[in-house]
Parts: sequence; structure tokens; C-alpha cells
Amino acid sequence: MDIKPLDTISFDQLYNAFSAAFADYEIQLSYEQLNTMLQRRGFEPKLSFGAFDNGELVSFTCNGFGQYNGLRTVYDTGTGTLKEYRGQGLAGKIFEYSVSFLREAEVKQYLLEVLKHNEAAVSVYRKQGFKVSREFSYFTETKETIINTTQNKMCNIRIEKSDLQTVKHFSSWFDFQPSWQNSYESIHRQRQGFVVNAAIADSIPVGYCILEAISGDIAQIAVNPEYRRRGIASALLAATLKECTGTGVKLINTDNQFPTINEWANSVGLVKRGEQFEMILEL
Repeated sequence: MDIKPLDTISFDQLYNAFSAAFADYEIQLSYEQLNTMLQRRGFEPKLSFGAFDNGELVSFTCNGFGQYNGLRTVYDTGTGTLKEYRGQGLAGKIFEYSVSFLREAEVKQYLLEVLKHNEAAVSVYRKQGFKVSREFSYFTETKETIINTTQNKMCNIRIEKSDLQTVKHFSSWFDFQPSWQNSYESIHRQRQGFVVNAAIADSIPVGYCILEAISGDIAQIAVNPEYRRRGIASALLAATLKECTGTGVKLINTDNQFPTINEWANSVGLVKRGEQFEMILEL
């Protein structure tokens, strides 16, 4: 078994291994969807590693690279092992192999998210030194259901097109900092795939929504605290979903320390499907 960086293989090889490793998952990613996801999350093949059996990629960790909380960070954007190779500790061996390369690249921290009910994975990460930094919830529902719910929640505001550079100035409206995949840096990597709308009241912007059109992923939605409880977020979502080309809507990684966003998600028909830990290892 050899362990080496993923810049030694083609994307086709990576996609085949990724599909095989997650074949038993409910949601499957197409070739294009995987490529889009990895680009958005900052995939860096030179800082990603895999285990190879006679040249076949059988276990891997795809790492994103960028800044997080002002520090050079790698982000585990996908770790998987082919079913017949599970139980051999390959993911742990890949991680141990990668640490020296990450430190050489002056990476200061390793970031990941893991489902809370995946106790085996959580245990492995804790043994590797990862510590829980935040607890997240995630929500999904069909676009049709959300549209039916939000159409009766419209308020007297104007919705107009905006752009990432403009809404970036409204970060003070956040109750919590977005997770890696929802950060401005991640969105900017795939900005052509996002719809950005602003809510205008009293002739000024009072809220905005950033949504990935193909997946229905609500990357960011925020309202000026002085204008909350007026249905602005719901109106924003209703208008923005008209430009969503997919059939589903999802809101991933809401911080459980700030229940307001979770309460709003419930009010528009989004259903909580589970929770995740955000975990960080200082390198």
C-alpha cells in the first residue's frame, strides 16, 4: 500500500474512487457536482493524499486550502475509503502521513466537520487531537415545499440583484461566522454559480441572500438586526428560489449557539435532518 499526494492522478480517477467510496450514501454526486464542490471548498491536490493498492486509489482525503479565522488552514472536504478496504485504519494512516507536509506548507490548523452520530469517526478525530469548536445543524426540504410556505410570508420590501463584493460589507449582520464552505472565500471560488439578492427598505439594503442555483444551498442569509421580525429573510428566500435550478433547498452548518436561524429555518418549512461537530486541530 502506497500513500502519496493526489496531484499524481487525474480527476477521473479521483471521481471513480469518490463514487465507489460513497456508493452506499443516500446522496450521490455527479462528475460536475463533485468538481464544483471541490472547487468551492478550495481543493488543493498537492496537500491532499490517498492510499493506493497496486496503483488503484482505495482511500483518500481531499483537502481544501485557504484562510480561516485569519490562519492558514486545510479543510477536510472529503474523506472516503472503498468498502472492501475499510477496517484497516487507512484514513488514519493517510492523516498521519500528511501532517508533516501540511506543516512544511506552513498550515496552522486542520479543520473538518463530522456528523455527531458518527461516533466512530468522532472518536478517531479526538484521538488525533482534534477538538470540537462548534456544533452545527443542517436542514433540507424540497424547493416546492419551501416556495409554498414562503409565498404567504412576503413583506413590503423590494428585492433586487446584488453582488458578492457589495454584500461582503454587511458581515456585521451575522450572528455567527459562516463555516468554511459558506465563507466569502469559498463562495468567491465559484461565484458564477451563485445568485445574490438584496432586500431594500427605506431605500437602503437591509438584508441579503446568497444561494447556489444548482443545489439550492443557502450559503448565507442575513438581515440587519434593526429590521428583523418583519419577514424580510423569508421574502428574500422566496424571491431567490425563483432562480434556483435544482429541486431541493438546504441550509448547512447553522451554529447551535444562536437558535434564531434554526427557528427561522423551521418557520419557512426547512426540516432539521441532523447535527455536525466542527473540529479543529492546531498544527
